[in-house]
Amino acid sequence: MLVKAILICLLIFILFNLFRAIPVLLNGDRSVPLSRFLGRRVLFSVCIFVLLLLALSMGWITPNPRPY
Repeated sequence: MLVKAILICLLIFILFNLFRAIPVLLNGDRSVPLSRFLGRRVLFSVCIFVLLLLALSMGWITPNPRPY
């Protein structure tokens, strides 16, 4: 259950950074570089991927054997 909560928090943080990058992209305000927000999104996406692989290998979560 803790792994799922961490994954949800990371996904919310990724969406938060996406919405923080939108005004910078639309207004052209370059006081804060756009790469800061997009880099954070990529970093936390990689963290989610590693966490999923770790949780699968440790048996904390199990994949759905029949997805249909």
